Amino acid sequence: MASTPAVPPAFGLRLRKSDVDFRPTALLRRRVLIRGSDCRILYCCSGKVVPIRRIANGSGRKGGSNTEEWPIELKKKSHKVRVQAAPALPFASSQSLNPSRQEKFFPRCTTRNSGPQSRDTPPKRDTGIANEKDWGISLSEHVNESGVNVDGSSWYRESGEDLGENGFRCRWTKMGGKSDDGSSEWKETWWEKSDWSGYKELGVEKSGRNSQGDSWWETWREVLHQDEWSNLARIERSAQKQAKSGIENAGWYENWWEKYDAKGWTEKGAHKYGRLNEQSWWEKWGEHYDGRGSVLKWTDKWAETELGTKWGDKWEEKFFAGIGSRQGETWHVSPVGERWSRTWGEEHLGNGKVHKYGKSTTGESWDIVVDEETYYEGEPHYGWADVVGDSSQLLSIQPQEKPPGQGVYPYLDFGSSSSSSPPKDGPSSPPSQ
Repeated sequence: MASTPAVPPAFGLRLRKSDVDFRPTALLRRRVLIRGSDCRILYCCSGKVVPIRRIANGSGRKGGSNTEEWPIELKKKSHKVRVQAAPALPFASSQSLNPSRQEKFFPRCTTRNSGPQSRDTPPKRDTGIANEKDWGISLSEHVNESGVNVDGSSWYRESGEDLGENGFRCRWTKMGGKSDDGSSEWKETWWEKSDWSGYKELGVEKSGRNSQGDSWWETWREVLHQDEWSNLARIERSAQKQAKSGIENAGWYENWWEKYDAKGWTEKGAHKYGRLNEQSWWEKWGEHYDGRGSVLKWTDKWAETELGTKWGDKWEEKFFAGIGSRQGETWHVSPVGERWSRTWGEEHLGNGKVHKYGKSTTGESWDIVVDEETYYEGEPHYGWADVVGDSSQLLSIQPQEKPPGQGVYPYLDFGSSSSSSPPKDGPSSPPSQ
């Protein structure tokens, strides 16, 4: 449900100005023009003023009849707003465009394959949760080695196994390296965990910094466990990512999660934050499917500047068996506290009729009933069968063998919707900077 375009890495890469955008796509600087009862929101980018128009379609995004059009298409998960803007580097500096920035560090840690191949690069914004195959996790056995490359950069790689109660076992591999002067460094850890309850976990954590003071951190986790009430198998995936500039007041953070069970219950969501000098922005969204046809979706986005200007929009939809509602608000607050807002709502009655209503602080209002088809997504586009198919490495984790007399492994119900047979064995905070 990402609503901003994916952004290439912020640090340590060959960057092109046209590829990087550290601003929120739909929350760029904008102005409210009020002329009598007429109110228009304009997005201002690169000296161009682009009027925002509403997309007329069957999703019921319109606030009324031929009132002013607005940018948010609630039927889809993404806000389809395209604004021509001059992209800025995430952390602008005279050195950011140097092609040698990555060459100065990362390849030097792996000269002639003398150490672990560093895959550590800054995370990308709005890329969600990767599949396990994208990480290529391969745990080593009984490794403890280190070395120095010909350019003075150093590296290390080690592995181990931790054991605990109830058959807990954690196998892990750590690796990393740093430049000869210590100004650049990267670390990466892979692990798999299991115990006799059927719990399995696969995970990655990596971090890095460069000589310009830029730093980043990322973690990814995938978990299989048994729901304590239903005994259904559940798979949960999560990812946290952050990057921070060492040159200017800029950085961003994202937290993504997905939860699935074998009967179709699904929950997805994300929290995001970003800052570029005087402007900050936030975004939260969520989706919830109960597996029986009921769905709830929502989005809340807002931004502000140091001068006190604030703006945002939000919407929510609830549906079951063709009956439901949508509602939302777009708003703006000036530096002196003047507030403008427009609220709207829809009631889908299940008989081909839709009640639409709304109002704004400039005095406009509408309340009509129209003939209109109802559209909504009652099931996630990526669900239980998909996540099981993409989690083969997680499902193949083998727990410790139980001693005689300790009972059998629990049976995890994978539901009839999955073609996968049950296995025999039957989220963290970012570090302080």
